[in-house]
Amino acid sequence: MARKAIDDQELVVVKGAFDKLHDLIKPKLRGDDEVLLQKAYDIALKGHWTQRRKSGEPYILHPIEVARICFEEIGLGPTAVISAILHDVVEDTPFELKDIEENFTPKITLIVNGLTKLDGLYNVESSIESPQAANFKKVVSTLTQDVRVVLIKMADRIHNLRTIDVMPRHKQLKIAAETSYIYAPLAHRLGLYQVKTEFQDIIMKINEPEKYNEIAEKLASTEDERQAYIAEFIDPLRAKLEELGLKYRVLGRPKAIYSIYNKIKKKGVSFEEIYDLFAVRIILDVPVEKEKTSCWNVYSIITDFFKPIPERLKDWVTTPKGNGYESLHTTVVGPNGRYVEVQIRTERMDDIAERGFAAHWKYKEIDKINNNKSNSNVYDRWLDSIRDMLDSNHSDALEFITDFKTNLFNEEIYVFTPNGDMRILPKGATALDFAFDIHSDVGYRATAIKVNNKLVPMGYKLHNGDQLHVTTHKNQKPNENWLKMVVTGKARSKIRSSMKEERRQEGEIGKESLMRKLKNMKVDFEENVDMLVKHFGYNNRPDLYFAFAKENLKISELKAFTVEKGKLVLIEEEQGEPAPSNEDTSSKKLPKKAKVASANIFINGEPADDLKYELAKCCKPVQGDDIFAYTTANSLMKIHRTVCKNATHLMANFGYRVMKAEWQNNTTTNFAVDLLITGIDSGVGVLQAITNEISNELNLNIRSFSIEGKEGYFEGKISMFVLNKNQLNVATRAIEKLEGVQSVIRIEK
Repeated sequence: MARKAIDDQELVVVKGAFDKLHDLIKPKLRGDDEVLLQKAYDIALKGHWTQRRKSGEPYILHPIEVARICFEEIGLGPTAVISAILHDVVEDTPFELKDIEENFTPKITLIVNGLTKLDGLYNVESSIESPQAANFKKVVSTLTQDVRVVLIKMADRIHNLRTIDVMPRHKQLKIAAETSYIYAPLAHRLGLYQVKTEFQDIIMKINEPEKYNEIAEKLASTEDERQAYIAEFIDPLRAKLEELGLKYRVLGRPKAIYSIYNKIKKKGVSFEEIYDLFAVRIILDVPVEKEKTSCWNVYSIITDFFKPIPERLKDWVTTPKGNGYESLHTTVVGPNGRYVEVQIRTERMDDIAERGFAAHWKYKEIDKINNNKSNSNVYDRWLDSIRDMLDSNHSDALEFITDFKTNLFNEEIYVFTPNGDMRILPKGATALDFAFDIHSDVGYRATAIKVNNKLVPMGYKLHNGDQLHVTTHKNQKPNENWLKMVVTGKARSKIRSSMKEERRQEGEIGKESLMRKLKNMKVDFEENVDMLVKHFGYNNRPDLYFAFAKENLKISELKAFTVEKGKLVLIEEEQGEPAPSNEDTSSKKLPKKAKVASANIFINGEPADDLKYELAKCCKPVQGDDIFAYTTANSLMKIHRTVCKNATHLMANFGYRVMKAEWQNNTTTNFAVDLLITGIDSGVGVLQAITNEISNELNLNIRSFSIEGKEGYFEGKISMFVLNKNQLNVATRAIEKLEGVQSVIRIEK
């Protein structure tokens, strides 16, 4: 962090930013809030006095802006604002947690502690496999104590992304990967629609700037046309809406850029072919008790004027989503035959839809008064599942985060208990997931499960509306196969925890045998056991004990040691080699040598001529692709595309192994790329036209080509060699222009 004290002119700017924040939050201040807010500013200003951001501006402006986002955009109160101002103080300044404890409330201390990274995690020599995962776990662990830690972290990430342009590109990619891997799904699960949308758009802007700018420009150029169409759509409805005597407002929002791009990729269509580029939102100002009736009345008026598409009706008013989202969605055929998505909701629903968790708590008391159990308990149920996961014994942070991510699902299903109670599970969840969702003990003891009164396998995938009955037996217990039958984090963590406990109990027998043997050898158990763990190649003591218990490792192998000064010492054989361990070295894979790629690459700014690296087979980079280098566990250097399907996982969890990589300007290397070509099956000349264009017109070599006609359209897969990305783009555009070709997509394997 750059060091330069704040000058007088900058202090005026800093003070102005704090005064603006103070004026915003002043109506919400109660009791000691005013004093604590000023104290937080004074401490943060002093702590960050000589620190600067990459942009060169005083660092203190960052926590002040994070605090503003917390209040104005997420809807948090004074305690969160004060904590946000202090969020980097313990981590980046001489102030310690005890200073926060002495000057602020226990709640603020708890939040600031949750926002402080674990010490020493970014040392590459650290024994922690994934520093990022360990810090994610710490933040997530605070969810069940005070969700404001995560919400402030969201605000922190928003501001960092908004100001990311000053960061080097390779760091931008790592931050984007972390955001995509955990923060965007978490924002969705907490109902923070605006935050999630902004995350996804900025991630796309970083990862695929050309495509982002192309869609952004097209949206901007069609803005006036969209507004005119929305006015034309609403105009005939106004009289009828006013007859209802309801206060309402109408918004016409374009879809997020990322959302549009996702649809282009999934459906293989162009920007111009997407019919629902925007949604018309009708927001009603009505009392809570009239919400449901009013929404359906408005739906009735809309469908009187415009023909609805029945399968596009989504009723999240009667049954809210798992993240608390409530709205009535329909798609109708509007003027000029265009499809229009209409969202009908109330002001309360809109507040929850935009601000999620924070708004939910504002309305919690209203929900209780109106007996709206489905909404008031939605986050409570989810937080209970997080508590269950935290109670489980995860062997490492990465395992925990992997389980946790399954709780951040986008799509969900609704199933029922025999009593008719509804449970929300992720799409793809199984009957066994349901058993664990009811209660851990029900999951542990499940012997048979009926779905709609029919006996099904435990791995049966559930569907909306299924009703389940679980039969249990006290002697039943989970086994390793169960892990293949579940998808939810709660079920996976509970099964693992049960298996580890059983393994631990079996290992106690091995531990007792080892203790007896070491006692007979007159050596101290505690002083020698860790050496044995390392020597025999196990990760920890329980694994060693279990190996002795199962006789994978025999007590007799301790004969390879002698005792010197109370410690075990390995007896050297005649050749000076150590005695054999339990590991079967004949079957153990040695680190393979990487093939030296012929493409010229710079890694961390230096020519990689002396480094052995290879191009990753999962994404097949070509000259000109945005790339990064990843050091594998075997010290091999793999070159991946930044948009590789594995990039997010690698950069989010193993950022310290990721290095900046760039192509040198020129190369004579040929790169293999695969394309998927779809179009109208005219039955004549398609294959010839495509091969002629590639081989004769573009002079490129084809590796393989397969094509298949499918009821009026064809799908072809072609593999060919190109020199660089520009040549690939030229080839793609040329094929797209051929008669009958609809789309050409680079295959991501």
